[in-house]
Amino acid sequence: MKPFAFTDENFEQEVLQSPIPALVDFWAVWCGPCKMIAPIVDELAGEFEGKVKIGKLDVDANQQTAIKYGVRSIPTILIFKEGKLADTIIGAVPKAAIVEKLNKQL
Repeated sequence: MKPFAFTDENFEQEVLQSPIPALVDFWAVWCGPCKMIAPIVDELAGEFEGKVKIGKLDVDANQQTAIKYGVRSIPTILIFKEGKLADTIIGAVPKAAIVEKLNKQL
């Protein structure tokens, strides 16, 4: 299972209206730490399939959403539940830290 590709256009429908919690990895191609957590996000997409909608949003291509949520440094992971921002993770963190925050939303 690959992470979803979230965009400015589909963010409302795919994330805010999602019936299950959603994790959004704000990233960019040129970001080194983003590349470090990319495999973790890929793994989580498989492990949490059906429980959490996991995806990535390229901040260069989708600036409106990044600005709306005040994303200033990447990687930033935002977790949404019932259309609201539920948790924030900034920087490249270990997988266990992300899993712990996801489990709190289930």
